[in-house]
Amino acid sequence: MAFDRYAAICHPLEYTLIMRKDVCIGIAAGVWVTGMVNSAVHAGLMLQLSFHNSNIINHFFCDIPPLLKLASSDTSINESMTFVSDVIFGICSCGLTLTSYLFIMRTILKIRSTEGKKKAFSTCSSHLIVVSFYFSSVIYTYIRPSSVYSLDKDKLVSLLYSVVTPVLNPIIYSLRNKEVKKALKTLTGKSRLLPGPQA
Repeated sequence: MAFDRYAAICHPLEYTLIMRKDVCIGIAAGVWVTGMVNSAVHAGLMLQLSFHNSNIINHFFCDIPPLLKLASSDTSINESMTFVSDVIFGICSCGLTLTSYLFIMRTILKIRSTEGKKKAFSTCSSHLIVVSFYFSSVIYTYIRPSSVYSLDKDKLVSLLYSVVTPVLNPIIYSLRNKEVKKALKTLTGKSRLLPGPQA
């Protein structure tokens, strides 16, 4: 999405050349393959652990950190690999996204008309809001020392990237739609006209 926004705003005349079908398929395939390799490495390392104590995970879903808390064998390799992959995927993907938005902001500031700036900014602002929610919660959850790890706090934070972000995504993107804006204005206007409960 960040690369698509970058191409659309920074190189609008070359957009169809940059975002060809084979480029889109290549980006999607690269992300899928990288994710599968990462998951396979973690799954392989997890299979080498022993679990003799409890089999109840103190989390909403089966995630690596709460699973490592249940292991009765040495988890130092798992923790190291988890930290390395989290730094690589979290920081690099966040860094690439923010870099693309720096180029986008630089291009937007060069636009002379106020209407053009507004249109360009509205194109990418919704994506930036969703990305900010996602990356802030993911980086907080995964990229920090295990000594300050708290399962209870992480359960709440995990709701941000696993529930809140996917729910906000269609809402934020639909707010750019003129019909949705009009319906919201009509709805809020009617709710103001309705009488409140009598005391």
